[in-house]
Amino acid sequence: MTTCLITGLTRILVLTYILGASLGQSFPDPSSYPATELSTNIGEAEPRDGGADLEFRYHDHDQLTRYLRAISAKYPALTALYSIGKSVQGRDLWVMVVSASPYEHMIGKPDVKYVANIHGNEAVGRELLLHLIQHLVTSYDTDSYIKWLLDNTRIHLMPSMNPDGFSISKEGQCDTIHGRHNARRYDLNRNFPDYFKANTKQPQPETEAVKEWISKIQFVVSGSLHGGALVASYPFDNTPSASPLNAVFQSYAHTPSIAPDDDVFRHLSLVYSRNHAKMARGVSCKSGSPRFENGITNGAAWYPLTGGMQDYNYLWHGCMEITLEISCCKYPPAHELPKYWQDNKESLIKFLAEAHRGAHGFVMDENGNPVERAAVRVRGRDVAYHTTKYGEFWRILLPGNYRLEVSADGYLPQEVEFIVVDRHPTLLNVTLHSAKGYVAGRTTTRKPSRVVPINLDRAAPTVQTTASATSTTSGQIHFPQD
Repeated sequence: MTTCLITGLTRILVLTYILGASLGQSFPDPSSYPATELSTNIGEAEPRDGGADLEFRYHDHDQLTRYLRAISAKYPALTALYSIGKSVQGRDLWVMVVSASPYEHMIGKPDVKYVANIHGNEAVGRELLLHLIQHLVTSYDTDSYIKWLLDNTRIHLMPSMNPDGFSISKEGQCDTIHGRHNARRYDLNRNFPDYFKANTKQPQPETEAVKEWISKIQFVVSGSLHGGALVASYPFDNTPSASPLNAVFQSYAHTPSIAPDDDVFRHLSLVYSRNHAKMARGVSCKSGSPRFENGITNGAAWYPLTGGMQDYNYLWHGCMEITLEISCCKYPPAHELPKYWQDNKESLIKFLAEAHRGAHGFVMDENGNPVERAAVRVRGRDVAYHTTKYGEFWRILLPGNYRLEVSADGYLPQEVEFIVVDRHPTLLNVTLHSAKGYVAGRTTTRKPSRVVPINLDRAAPTVQTTASATSTTSGQIHFPQD
């Protein structure tokens, strides 16, 4: 494939982007969509009216669509707008990419995402993602940290996963469930496959679209924005019972339900809560509601659920997702939105930067070709991550000594010892050798790789050393310079 030359978001480029023809990005194959749906998406993706100004008010679906198109037109070098599908009632499930490389995957650099409004009546996150888009594109030339983040990360933002539910929700309603479900009255955050217990609920078009989306793009970290509490909740949401996973993970008490990466999930949750203006105080929203120490909780320790999106992201696709409850009132009056934006702005940015923590690199064969779908495991953490078609992998880890186990069909397994230090991702390039002609006694262990520092602090990023990784499609991957 060749790189599209972007001169503006024309009809042809929108179609190219939606069908996944731009370099390096695996968007859904056009054959997987009905012709009528493609025709509708293309026709609706082109016209634009209105401006790119954004007020602190709630935007219905048409207003949201106009705003996203206006931003995409005004900042074509930093944004790309696409739809991953449609709701039950035919509303587009819009995603805005904000990045220095919006139309193509940046080899060796992570994709991250936020999804808001999965419950239609939980409306604050929907508006915060619009303001996050506005903040990122308008700060790129003036804020060195934002520039670093967009230069080294592709950020995918879905303001509403449940536009049908939002359309019937009412401003000012804090505790009702009216509008929570989709148009078929399904709770979308109970509609994903569950690793621990069979989910017999009928799959909905919104969840099917998200499942297809995250199967095509290897997201590293993710946040799901909700309302009704003030807490960052992390996996697991469900608890194993007679599941074979009991033998894999560990023996669980009734609550909480501990993931193999519990330390990382707690850290990610604390990054959000401690950068939030109020969340880390752990104050309960109202009398009788729970108080969360440091503003975080294990999901099942709060209450167990089957079919949640965060467990699905983690166990099916190796994406570290947490659930962010960002408002005590689910649909507060619009005049309170500036307060919510100020409370969450720093958290929303700093959380995404955590995708650069831990270890990342490439798995190649002895001829320098990428090995796709190689299984990457950290010893003692029995969840497998898989490489992309470019051989890329990312593993968020806290400081410590680790052993990476890499395997793929037709290759000898490989182990790599490595060290993770605070705020400095470790670059690991692993070579797998073909199992054909294997000679007994041949070693398959590599020395620990060097550390490639990237500062995750809010101040302007600094780098002590530079490194590069060879890509079979785009030469070298260049990390930020001093």
